[in-house]
Amino acid sequence: MDLYMRSAGEGLPVVLLHAFPLSSAMWLAQREGLGAVCKVITPDLRGFGGSVLGDDEPSLDVMADDVVRLLDHEGVDRAVVGGLSMGGYVTMALCRRHPDRVLGVILADTKAAADPEAARTNRERIAAAVLDDGTSILVEEVLPSLIGVTTVQRRAMVFGRVRGLVQSAPPKAVAWAQRAMAGRPDSFDTLRGLKVPTLVIVGEEDLLTPPADAETMVGAVPDGRLAVIEKAGHLSAIEQPEAFNRAVAGFIDELAGGSPPRG
Repeated sequence: MDLYMRSAGEGLPVVLLHAFPLSSAMWLAQREGLGAVCKVITPDLRGFGGSVLGDDEPSLDVMADDVVRLLDHEGVDRAVVGGLSMGGYVTMALCRRHPDRVLGVILADTKAAADPEAARTNRERIAAAVLDDGTSILVEEVLPSLIGVTTVQRRAMVFGRVRGLVQSAPPKAVAWAQRAMAGRPDSFDTLRGLKVPTLVIVGEEDLLTPPADAETMVGAVPDGRLAVIEKAGHLSAIEQPEAFNRAVAGFIDELAGGSPPRG
């Protein structure tokens, strides 16, 4: 499975994996802003954007293996790997399956706990509805929780852009990804076993994976640091790209030996 990807910059490879139900288009400001300090690699996860879905059963492990094949194709031995929301789940699966490929980890607006039964049931309900009726249910039920209250009130263009990305999500990929996320395991053992520095980022106004979840993840990793993005919700990288990029650039500088490790 070859993933479509966009990249920018040179130097330390940093893979950023997108949120559900978006695509690598969400990382535009990161490619523009971080390309000066690293090589930003932003794939479309299978089924989204320019990547085909394929015939595999829904699984985050399959998505993680796709990303490693992309690294192989690009000649990248080890990279900083990060993701936002669903991209964070894929990142944790990659860390579990391919720890030798990871130089550092970025987990943004995501969580390490598995879904409780009610959340799994809801994912299946949305998957079935999207296959039957298209993406209107995503606009009605998923979109409102993706964006923080400040963005809703003050950043109409950002809200409109996210709405467009949600509306253009392919129904089969949406259903596949919902089922993959529903089946994911608890990842706290994976976090406790990480042997590389980890940056956890969370939007101050994130209601889906709130700051308390981020703090729990930082507490689980051996070498972690936390960045809280003010006036941002679940899509902190889109809502406050400058602050998000500053946090990532600082982490990259640290990995490159530019400053002593913290935390």
